[in-house]
Amino acid sequence: MTDPVLLERPSQRVAHVVLNRPERRNALIGPLVERLAETIEGLNREDDLNVIVIRGAGDAFCSGLDLKEFGADPQPAWVPTFGDSWRRVHRAIFDSPCIVVGALQRAAVNGGAALALACDFLVAGNTAFLQVGEIQQGMAAPMNMAWLRLRFDEATSARIALLGDRIAGPDLVALGVAFSSVPDDEVLAAVDELVDRLAAHEPTGVRRIKASLRRTGVSESAEEWFARPIAADPLRVTGTRPVAARDA
Repeated sequence: MTDPVLLERPSQRVAHVVLNRPERRNALIGPLVERLAETIEGLNREDDLNVIVIRGAGDAFCSGLDLKEFGADPQPAWVPTFGDSWRRVHRAIFDSPCIVVGALQRAAVNGGAALALACDFLVAGNTAFLQVGEIQQGMAAPMNMAWLRLRFDEATSARIALLGDRIAGPDLVALGVAFSSVPDDEVLAAVDELVDRLAAHEPTGVRRIKASLRRTGVSESAEEWFARPIAADPLRVTGTRPVAARDA
């Protein structure tokens, strides 16, 4: 099996974490999410690393959960534990001492949107879009809600989560979600330019600022922060929705 997550190291201070299912627009499955968590946790332990770039192989960021794989018969062995693995990814990003940069090409949908929102900086293509579309499917979006609550005010969060629209690169910049929007074929070059600036900082300073930013506004641990939107879902205990929908 091809490694679902690739790790590229252009320099000592920069790591690229690449979702590697381009044939499925890097849709999320258990093995990919487990490998993603392991990779980010390992990078978090490197004292000289400044920047983690998250991007997708091919020309897409992440199309969300791979519902075809979730619905396979027989059920894949990883389905029951997917929610735990997915929260582990977000806890690793939440606790990361590194600056996390996302390269939004083509689309970041639902679970993919949560991964994009988790990034400290997001560089988007002009025609690329982010969509928190769970509301249109009657689904919860706990990881999206956790990051929206962390980074944005209620009005901006409502604009993103209650409409469920596709939001293109320039509009993501206007909302303060994306750092910049560039022509689609220039996303990776723009990411590299930004990363060069961030990688030039002293690693100790990066860690101190990241810790201060996180702890100034958040008293909860990562586990507590991501548990809250799940606990707030009034339908979570009814058993009326698939685990994939609950944990996206």
